[in-house]
Amino acid sequence: MSNVATKVSWSGREREEAEGQDETTPLLNGAASAAAHPKPRQLTPSSSASRLGHLSDVYLDEDSELEMDVPCSLPHEIPHNEKLLSLKYESLDYDNCENQLFLEEERRNHTAFRTVEIRRWVICALIGIFTGLVACFIDILVERLAGLKYKVVKGNIDKFTETGGLSFSLLLWAALNAAVVMLGSVIVAFVEPVAAGSGIPQIKCYLNGVKIPHVVRLKTLVVKVCGVILSVVGGLAVGKEGPMIHSGAVIAAGISQGRSTSLKRDFKIFEYFRRDTEKRDFVSAGAAAGVSAAFGAPVGGVLFSLEEGASFWNQFLTWRIFFASMISTFTLNSILSIYHGNPWDLSSPGLINFGRFDTEKMGYTIQEIPIFIFMGVVGGILGATFNALNYWLTMFRIRYIHRPCLQVLEAMLVGAVTAAVGFVMIYSSQDCQPLQGNRVTYPLQLFCADGEYNSMATAFFNTPEKSVVSLFHDPPGTYNPMTLGMFTLVYFFLACWTYGLTVSAGVFIPSLLIGAAWGRLFGISLSYITSGWIWADPGKYALMGAAAQLGGIVRMTLSLTVIMMEATGNVTYGFPIMLVLMTAKIVGDYFVEGLYDMHIQLQSVPFLHWEAPVTSHSLTAREVMSTPVTCLRQVEKVGTVVDILSSTSSNHNGFPVVESVSDGSQALGLRGLILRSQLIVLLKHKVFVERTSLSLVHRRLKLKDFRDAYPRFPPIQSIHVSQDERECMMDLTEFMNPSPYTVPQEASLPRVFKLFRALGLRHLVVVDNRNQVVGLVTRKDLARYRLGKEGLEELSLAQT
Repeated sequence: MSNVATKVSWSGREREEAEGQDETTPLLNGAASAAAHPKPRQLTPSSSASRLGHLSDVYLDEDSELEMDVPCSLPHEIPHNEKLLSLKYESLDYDNCENQLFLEEERRNHTAFRTVEIRRWVICALIGIFTGLVACFIDILVERLAGLKYKVVKGNIDKFTETGGLSFSLLLWAALNAAVVMLGSVIVAFVEPVAAGSGIPQIKCYLNGVKIPHVVRLKTLVVKVCGVILSVVGGLAVGKEGPMIHSGAVIAAGISQGRSTSLKRDFKIFEYFRRDTEKRDFVSAGAAAGVSAAFGAPVGGVLFSLEEGASFWNQFLTWRIFFASMISTFTLNSILSIYHGNPWDLSSPGLINFGRFDTEKMGYTIQEIPIFIFMGVVGGILGATFNALNYWLTMFRIRYIHRPCLQVLEAMLVGAVTAAVGFVMIYSSQDCQPLQGNRVTYPLQLFCADGEYNSMATAFFNTPEKSVVSLFHDPPGTYNPMTLGMFTLVYFFLACWTYGLTVSAGVFIPSLLIGAAWGRLFGISLSYITSGWIWADPGKYALMGAAAQLGGIVRMTLSLTVIMMEATGNVTYGFPIMLVLMTAKIVGDYFVEGLYDMHIQLQSVPFLHWEAPVTSHSLTAREVMSTPVTCLRQVEKVGTVVDILSSTSSNHNGFPVVESVSDGSQALGLRGLILRSQLIVLLKHKVFVERTSLSLVHRRLKLKDFRDAYPRFPPIQSIHVSQDERECMMDLTEFMNPSPYTVPQEASLPRVFKLFRALGLRHLVVVDNRNQVVGLVTRKDLARYRLGKEGLEELSLAQT
């Protein structure tokens, strides 16, 4: 098919997407006659306005179908075009279906709804507890395993420093790294590819209303937790904080449903919350609890969900999310304090604790504000460079490194190279510093005198979290400027190469570490240049550099400011941190997008931003909508429904329901909207008019039947309908949503976009002045318009 690319997705398994093939939209912008004369058409962003809105269905010839169905060897190169929008991602439905069953349940059980709010709070508490426990498990295991690895390598280096043969130490370090990283990469590449990376882009998409396959499954959580432990222990330039956000989201999705579809266990609790509306709210709470557990920043977690994640917000949701975040921090704090032997000392609020900054010794003056802004500019430029390099690297990986075995080999190579580079840097460094108590966890003496340690080893021969803290709090004179400069340069490229590997890993801590290194170097250089006129505490500038670098890469402002304030336990630096982050975001956005948005775009996800493109007012719903639309009558023939659900030409998830007339012809007056999932449940339970009249239906269908089938509704191919049953009729009146949202066909794109985005819709029916259905607007119809370098551009849609 022309202009259709096949590429490696987050889920990593094209064969598993067969279950979601009934949940996509046809290719747009074809000719209206294409339905009668099917043929593949090429999609171009430059389609004329007269052709906009017409529908060309996806038809594959027999050879193409055979090619998709039969597993074949992957090509050497997978072509990829970033100006594509994938049709395989379906939308979540945030709008309640207010049909007769829903209204009857509400009237019948009005007293039971008083306990619903209590159950929401209970679920949020459970989310916080379990997220905190998972964070504890990760932290303790990383500390134990990394400590064991570094002790073995340190003992080996100390031994061979005296006797000669340090090359054996290098091989040991590289082999240990490669072996551990191989385990972490194998489980991700072969068991659950969606667990790769930090998971933040996937959760952003989920909260935006896009269903990413497998993103909140139990198997994903297990692989994520094991993978991040092995990645950090393997010495990669990664952090364990980012994946906590994904882990918290998976925990929230599982607990809120009261069952596990992976384990085939239903605990018969929280059944009311088995719908997208409730599930997404709890996933917001889980993401916030993950941030809170990672950084000890409950307020920052709430703001993260608000800024980066949730599309829909209200005051009650804010309180529940904050409650989940507080419980998460408290659980982690309590368990870690017991583990460290201080059960009454709650001083470990997060996986990483930046330590407290003494305001009296490390205050800032108004003269330093321009310096902080300049650091923000540097952070924005470095962040944009990081993102641009990672963009091209990711494109290369999509095209060439798409086989799981190649992905594992690349991860092993990066692990071995990281160890080799670290060893060479430590070996060649002449920066020796005196040992001061127990400040250095794994001091390497190497060629330094007795009582001294190699300063470069503090940065490389350690977990990234501890390296960040040492750069923040080590006294002036601890690091040689050459050491910091070389470390920044090398670690920048290592972190850039590492992000995007098929391992579970975050980019937060590597970004902070890079920024802390060049920020500390900047502070030292400032005191040299000004000859002491501005005495710059290196730790203070390390903090500003860390904020600038992280802001330049991920482009977060509000939540990151509060996270940094909470993690340092100091409100004094709130204003300069905010200035640095805002400057870094403005400068970075001038060049390229943020790292997470860039990876979302590379995966061709139909992500809806806060506003429609600013130059899109000239487009109307008539030009944007999909048409013609497959409609159903209020009383429809079973055979017709089965044929429509089985057909590739009507693969929308929602169908407008129109009036039925006595002569059997179809009038297009809109009466409601019914979902594909509802029709499948009706067919499964054989809710036919004839069976009801003959009393063959034992009981009326209830909302519970639809909730029990959620979220994995059976495919239409699994439902057997006999030839006699095909002649029966289905009355959809009781099950359809009688009041779907509609817009007139003259409505502008920004108006349609605002309605669709603000209400979290999945389908928006377009009607004419006689209330006749003329089209249907879905997420892909809106997401394919974006502002490019040359103005408004239209993305092609592809069955990827």
